Amino acid sequence: MKHRGIAVVAILCLSIAACSSDDDDGGGGGIDIDAVRQVLDGNADVALAAYSDAVDTAVALQQALADFKADPTQDNLDAAKRAWLVSREPYGQTEVYRFRLSPIDSTNYSDEDGPEGSINAWPLGEALIDYVVSGSDFGPDQLEVSEHESGVPDPIPPNNIINTPSIAIDAALLANTATAEDERDVLSGYHAIEFLLWGQDLNRDGSADTETSREMSTTRNVLNSGGHRPLSDFTTDEFASRRHDYMEVAAAQLVADLIGVRDGWAPGAPYRTAFTSVETETEALQKLAEILTGMGTLSEGELAGERMQIAFSSNSQEDEHSCFSDNTHRDIYLNAEGIANSYFGDYAGYDSTLDGNVDQTGRAVSAFGFDELLRQSGLSDSAQELEEALAETKTAYEGIDSSAAIDGLPVDNLIMAANQNRDNPMYLTILALNAQSALIAEIALDLGITSDVVDDDGTGCDTNNPLEPCPA
Repeated sequence: MKHRGIAVVAILCLSIAACSSDDDDGGGGGIDIDAVRQVLDGNADVALAAYSDAVDTAVALQQALADFKADPTQDNLDAAKRAWLVSREPYGQTEVYRFRLSPIDSTNYSDEDGPEGSINAWPLGEALIDYVVSGSDFGPDQLEVSEHESGVPDPIPPNNIINTPSIAIDAALLANTATAEDERDVLSGYHAIEFLLWGQDLNRDGSADTETSREMSTTRNVLNSGGHRPLSDFTTDEFASRRHDYMEVAAAQLVADLIGVRDGWAPGAPYRTAFTSVETETEALQKLAEILTGMGTLSEGELAGERMQIAFSSNSQEDEHSCFSDNTHRDIYLNAEGIANSYFGDYAGYDSTLDGNVDQTGRAVSAFGFDELLRQSGLSDSAQELEEALAETKTAYEGIDSSAAIDGLPVDNLIMAANQNRDNPMYLTILALNAQSALIAEIALDLGITSDVVDDDGTGCDTNNPLEPCPA
């Protein structure tokens, strides 16, 4: 589970099309099936819009990397970094579509064999890809790889893909992502490109002893936070061309994977057709359970636990989601926004200028959401309670975002031992996400859903106590 990919939760049926309706004519329950269809259509519309924006921004990243390869200047390196940061803005809002055998997690909608692991797996096997520096913050327990299929000769480090010219950098190489049990052999996706653009988040003198003193940033759009990979790595260095080649192959794979996921949500696609087609109350509840599973499991297990508490309680930079670029505050913000999007049936768009404001609204969606379904179903009190919890969570994760963007304290500063307290917005967000997930589970029960929509095995962290270290 090192890439923080929680297994899809079983919900009523193993396959989206496998529910039997022999015992149910759809007419005797307390839920309006037409209203459920509206929720499902809206949920699919939001997914299609967000994944479409993710494709467009990944294509823009691909072009920026091509421009940088053709003309490796500092300006073009900075432009590629900005394109990477922008590409995360829509994608981060799609994580709520996981854990339900949707196109991101499954290619055939019954097996968990989807492309998520090659798109967003983490932490990265950076020691397999390029040079790394060991120190108190990046020890052997984080950088060593127990097994891999990359072809890199031992020892790793100092050997790696970039400095081993006999290893061909192609799609077949990247297909070896996350084959090891410890999953520290991740080679592809957003974070492989991030690592090659920024490098490790070290001190400016190149040392790795950064547990007690880490760099602050100064503005929302700054590029000098995170790693400081020199331009010479892409120009005069012996292996400069291999770094360009690696990013080119990784970007092509990322775009192809995202196109496949996007197309699964298109009108007429088999998944979307099956997901939005309900005739009985049993089918309606199963589909609603899928949406709630994405919301509940992302809230508690994946985001609060795996993506936040592991790093927060242990002061581990390596366990930040976007540790090379110091963009973890946006990962948290956008993942949490995606949960709210799924509840309200809304998608505003994304921020293309990195100023904190959504400006790309061409695919904005405002659909019939869970909030309206619950009130129509006589569950106004439950709706109000969850909406208050979502608002409290938003206040908390906005605190993380403003800490990085305004106060200059990115997540790697917030998780430092000196800052681990109950007023820390990381602490407050973990608790708020925990409370939010419990209310999502209660709403499932209120609707008559008997399956678990919050994966009990999603994390070993006790998210009721954010300062408690998580089991290894």
